[in-house]
Amino acid sequence: MAATVIPIPELQIETLKAPEQTAVRCAGKITSSSLGLLQAAVRAAIPEAKCVVLDLTDVTYLDSSGLGAIVSLYVSARRQHCELKLIHLNQRLKELFSLTRLATIFEGHEDYLGVTPD
Repeated sequence: MAATVIPIPELQIETLKAPEQTAVRCAGKITSSSLGLLQAAVRAAIPEAKCVVLDLTDVTYLDSSGLGAIVSLYVSARRQHCELKLIHLNQRLKELFSLTRLATIFEGHEDYLGVTPD
């Protein structure tokens, strides 16, 4: 008997729209193979929202491609007069953003990143 293997997506995304902001909840791994899904979800939300909140509560892994994608989304949002906020980063992600000095691009959002200025 042959077994059927159903691939489980590496990244699951849920989008929740509210009048003032759109939340994009992520679960899983943000890597080069899954970042297209993240970019599509966030870029679709940008024109309709004043603020897009990227909830990283259940993100277990973020590689350099994922990091670059988040920066690219930040730039896209700013160009369209939309704010991109990151919330609920685990300790590893906080350290990654601090180590790469990318936490500074989210200036004023230290409460979201959990980073305090030096």
